[in-house]
Amino acid sequence: MLAPDRAGDLSQRQASIMARARVAGRVAVDELATTFGVTTQTIRRDLNDLSRAGLLARVHGGAALANTVSNVDYTVRRAIAHDGKRAIGERVAAMLPEGCSLILNIGTTTENVARAIGSKRDLVVVTNNIHIAYILAAAPLKELFLAGGVVRQSDGAIIGDEAVAFIRQFKVDYAVIGASALDADGAIMDFDMREVAVARAIVQSARRVLLAVDHSKFERTAPVRICALAEIDVFVTDRPPPRAFAEACAAANVAIEIAGGATTEGDTSD
Repeated sequence: MLAPDRAGDLSQRQASIMARARVAGRVAVDELATTFGVTTQTIRRDLNDLSRAGLLARVHGGAALANTVSNVDYTVRRAIAHDGKRAIGERVAAMLPEGCSLILNIGTTTENVARAIGSKRDLVVVTNNIHIAYILAAAPLKELFLAGGVVRQSDGAIIGDEAVAFIRQFKVDYAVIGASALDADGAIMDFDMREVAVARAIVQSARRVLLAVDHSKFERTAPVRICALAEIDVFVTDRPPPRAFAEACAAANVAIEIAGGATTEGDTSD
């Protein structure tokens, strides 16, 4: 269980430890204790908490970045880049007109989109995310559809062949999808093939596709490809993406929206 200084988020020290691990690949207990001016026991507790959350893997004398074949605990994912995800949700909501139809997939960023569209009227919303259905249950929507299928209890995703078949019944104005990882070359990836199958059906069932992903996804990788950048219309994020990804967006004619910033044809930051 994480021991945050702020409820629902990593502590400042834990966040700093993660930042160091992303740069160096691993961190050492003694070095961290000296850097932060705390005991080695305190650092070991932090590393154990981060390890239990799936963010780090304990190694002799410290910890290393966790492997890339399994996702981070869903509660922890809600805390990562929390402000950025909220800003993305608000930016996406501003792009969706009242009276439109849309599909939202599983993810903590798409949950923020759901919160941001809660006051819009006459939307038709389709989702395979039970949390989004709960968020929008009392909203002034025209209709709310929840996919049937297997519920993945770790995060409330509805997945499997039944969910794919359900999604394929629709042709909506917008799809808003999240992802677990982005490669600099433009690959959009996730962990579970059953979840990815639903995401692919969502992309194919929409006239316009918005990819809503925060900056932390450039620091991760996952094994299953969701779709090509060419299938995305707009990439909405909270910080300018790496230069290579921005160039890939430009080549695929994907607009980039920076939450709190302006629309670009592709940022060139490193």
